[in-house]
Amino acid sequence: MPVGSNGYRGGTRVTAGAGVDHPLRIALLTYKGNPFCGGQGVYVRHLSRELAALGHQVRVVGAQPYPVLDDGVPLIELPSLDLYRQPDPFRTPRPAEYRDWIDVLEVATMWTGGFPEPRTFALRAARELAARRDEFDVVHDNQTLGYGLLPATRRLGLPLVTTIHHPITVDRRLELAAAESRKRRYSVRRWYGFTRMQRRVARRLPTVLTVSGSSRREIIEDFAVPPERVHVVPIGADTRLFHPDPGVPRIPDRIVTTSSADAPLKGLVHLVEALAKLRTERPGAHLVVVGDRPRQGPVADALDRFGLDHAVEFVKGISDAALVDLVRGAQVACVPSLYEGFCLPAAEAMAAGTPLVATTGGAIPEVAGPDGETCLAVPPGDAGALATALARLLADDDLRARIAAAGRERVLARFTWHHAARATADHYRRALRATAARSETGTGTGG
Repeated sequence: MPVGSNGYRGGTRVTAGAGVDHPLRIALLTYKGNPFCGGQGVYVRHLSRELAALGHQVRVVGAQPYPVLDDGVPLIELPSLDLYRQPDPFRTPRPAEYRDWIDVLEVATMWTGGFPEPRTFALRAARELAARRDEFDVVHDNQTLGYGLLPATRRLGLPLVTTIHHPITVDRRLELAAAESRKRRYSVRRWYGFTRMQRRVARRLPTVLTVSGSSRREIIEDFAVPPERVHVVPIGADTRLFHPDPGVPRIPDRIVTTSSADAPLKGLVHLVEALAKLRTERPGAHLVVVGDRPRQGPVADALDRFGLDHAVEFVKGISDAALVDLVRGAQVACVPSLYEGFCLPAAEAMAAGTPLVATTGGAIPEVAGPDGETCLAVPPGDAGALATALARLLADDDLRARIAAAGRERVLARFTWHHAARATADHYRRALRATAARSETGTGTGG
């Protein structure tokens, strides 16, 4: 078969027998792709770019909010009803908006307090893949874990590789622990009802990628996935953007953090409490949060209680360049999370040369490294320990410089998107070989 101008052999699907070392045609699925809020959009953007740089043909299949992708990576839009869009979340669609039974399922699930998007996106993606059955060699699902996707790819003869950043059951446990009423606990359980589906699907997946050893342990325990199917591929910072720049001045007493949502898991309320303690010694200490300002809830209550509105600024939707300069311009970066499956903000701050204070929740120590060497580490949920570590770092120029330099070297050695893309492509090829072997023997895991 002749090789076309794009490097692909006449559009023919690559198989193990045809040589899996050739460039691959990859469908990268993401039911959420916002690059400014949450890790899934960041993952899709940077992984797709680096896979393309390795010579693979990547097409992202995504729903709203659509991902922002780099040049050379096309997007196949797979629209939902976008029921949670701003400024009218939990909206009721007009009758003319309904297209099929999947739309009806989406609205009915929302009306009964559930979160429908993983399930309905998987159904739409399975249909889209069937219509494009000869266009891809491998399907990579970014944490949808929805019914229908695995059997559909099996019928099409396509290997399925799935990334689980961390099991959402962790979020569910933390939110239930923070719920203050029976009504709130019922609401949380209903919203996270989709985790039952994700658990059932995960057990049947042939190849699961995750981003840290901590997440791997959680996936094996919470989702009962056989350990031999779960593989760690660390992700990382975009070191083309996140690097030191002596021309960007450090703003005295500025702390920066990223918080995509006012959720207990992110621990922002503890950082606000720590800032209140810190300002009794350093009145100029202030915080910039990359994320939405909550209108109500624990963080909003804490800001009011401590009178910190003037000392905490929220920014969102900023450009990559503005984000990098924001991180570079802070004297200290902070990750106050109770749990993280990886922690991109930690890696990005370290890559930018900004010293880090971070908790030991989840996989954060795997990224941030040893206490006193590449970061200052504190227990999760401890506002007093956060305040002490922040005060120590803000007061010591030499300590900040030493930790910043060591942190950057750690990221360059371990956590870059180039490394992540190469390792991910290796797993694609293994999945291709396994799919070919199952096809030859007529065996396989049920979907």
